[in-house]
Amino acid sequence: MGRVTERRKVIRIRDGVVTTRPDTLVAEEPLEIRLNGKPLAITMRTPGDDFALAAGFLVSEGVLANAYDLQNIVYCAGATVDGSNSYNVVDVRTSPDVVIPDITLERNVYTTSSCGLCGKASLDAVRTTARWPIADTPPVRVEPSLLAGLPDRLRAAQRVFDRTGGLHAAALFSEEGELLDVREDVGRHNAVDKLVGRALQNGDLPLSRVILLVSGRASFELAQKAVMAGIPVLAAVSAPSSLAVDLAAETGLTLVGFLRGSNMNVYAGEDRIALRAAAAQG
Repeated sequence: MGRVTERRKVIRIRDGVVTTRPDTLVAEEPLEIRLNGKPLAITMRTPGDDFALAAGFLVSEGVLANAYDLQNIVYCAGATVDGSNSYNVVDVRTSPDVVIPDITLERNVYTTSSCGLCGKASLDAVRTTARWPIADTPPVRVEPSLLAGLPDRLRAAQRVFDRTGGLHAAALFSEEGELLDVREDVGRHNAVDKLVGRALQNGDLPLSRVILLVSGRASFELAQKAVMAGIPVLAAVSAPSSLAVDLAAETGLTLVGFLRGSNMNVYAGEDRIALRAAAAQG
């Protein structure tokens, strides 16, 4: 199997002094995901947690909803011309009673490349495939001060980032702020898939009482993955896209962006954020 990091020679220039040394880089390799023996998608990822990544991907595509839907996941032997196993091709076998939705080419390209579909088509696709409406009862209630402390806790848990500086991360926190799981990948959408896939394997879907925190921005794709996993709160350290905000508003997802220190923007689902407490403190 591929390694999470690799070493490469680098020429460093510091204050005019030139030196040569090895540098640690994050590994990036393609992963082909097959569904019941048929090629479905290819994503560039950091090797590791490949089975969870594939399972989480299929949750976001509306194929899997619980551990019983999943029969097994295997690496494909003979994936290369010479018949060796590259560990870059996985085959997901669903249980016999699972009805496979019509995953069109456009949907496949959208998920693989993160290029996105346009406007209403994207919102309709999520609306028609979401298994769990975001209707947490009683509703999750989050203090802004709790959210403010999560990015530092995520950063402290990023082991590979410390060595490479080149990975995105995603983490699940309880509504009390307990770190439940964290995953890293060269693609933030893959990091989220690894979280969701692990939750599916553990029988923890829907994730109706958790907070999802992602490094970087909150794209439509990440909001879609949160909705498909039943997650009520998505927070990002950078900006959301307009379509992510539209999806959050339509589905009831709480979407927080620019989460930096005690500062944050709440774009949708503000009923879950204790705004009055924050105002009183301010």
